Amino acid sequence: MLFLQKIYAMDPNAGKKDLINRYSREELEARLMAEDFKRVTVSFYRYVILDDPQAFRDQLYKEWTELNCLGRIYVAREGINAQMNVPEHNWETFVKQVHAKAELKDIPFKIAVEDDGKSFLKLVIKVRERVLADGLPDDAYDVTDVGHHMDAEEWNKAIEEGAVVVDMRNHYESEIGHFENAILPDSETFREELPEVLDKLKGKEDQKILLYCTGGIRCEKTSAFLKHHGFKDVNQLHGGIIDYARQIKTKELPNKFHGKNFVFDERLGESISNEVISHCHQCGEPCDSHVNCANVACNLLFIQCSSCAEKYEKCCSEDCQEVVHLSPEEQKKLRAGKEVRKRFHSHRRWEEIHPETKN
Repeated sequence: MLFLQKIYAMDPNAGKKDLINRYSREELEARLMAEDFKRVTVSFYRYVILDDPQAFRDQLYKEWTELNCLGRIYVAREGINAQMNVPEHNWETFVKQVHAKAELKDIPFKIAVEDDGKSFLKLVIKVRERVLADGLPDDAYDVTDVGHHMDAEEWNKAIEEGAVVVDMRNHYESEIGHFENAILPDSETFREELPEVLDKLKGKEDQKILLYCTGGIRCEKTSAFLKHHGFKDVNQLHGGIIDYARQIKTKELPNKFHGKNFVFDERLGESISNEVISHCHQCGEPCDSHVNCANVACNLLFIQCSSCAEKYEKCCSEDCQEVVHLSPEEQKKLRAGKEVRKRFHSHRRWEEIHPETKN
């Protein structure tokens, strides 16, 4: 709490812009590890028209800094999308503050399945044009005309009855875990995924469509998009994979999700079943642990087992392994030239580095 207050005091305009990280990652991790209380990792979203997104953001920043919350939150005219953690002793106050806002009244929270309380290191709240970029004009379709929300029991029954299941996450997310028999798009961004899914579903306009994602926000837009394009029976998993895991546990329902759920925080994943359905990108052994390449100029997100992590020193390739052995000055010079970043700028570049792993 003190270090967040210190940041706020150092910059009286901190509430007017993104949190400036005045500490190294190592310092932030050390402070978090030294905490003697638990944190609750939570995600939530809502599509709601905000008249003044900046003012809304500033108020949230002030309140959540005082509660010592950490996380990554996006605010836009179309609503809010939040992934964050909250000190357990401040949880009730947090919930009351959020629900007291007319725009967020009774907003549902998705609590993390596996949580060590170390999911985020700092608080960042950004104002964006969209909380979820789809690459389409504002009037392309009505984002409020969404599909039917299914609970876990309805969802399982629909799968058993042969409905068409579509994963609305990026390919690196579905690689480590997905629902059985789901259509798995090969996209890296949501804006790429919408047209790809529309193409994959051609001829299925009259069938029952089931959409799912991590917490529900991507399905919310996709369901409206598909309805706009003539799909008659569009459904989405209420609360996404996160809430599905909670429901099947509390209601003792069969689990139709195989593997791990990718999450966009320090954990990078939480197990929904005990299965490991993916493989290390370097040796091919069963593995579902995502890591970022130790070469900061690369930062490639990939799957790496513990043996390869030791062998390659947490790097994605021998090229990057060579880079991490350079002096800090040499690495800085290399990054300034942007050659490494240009070469390793996306997850899909993995196939160019290791063509033998391409399916």
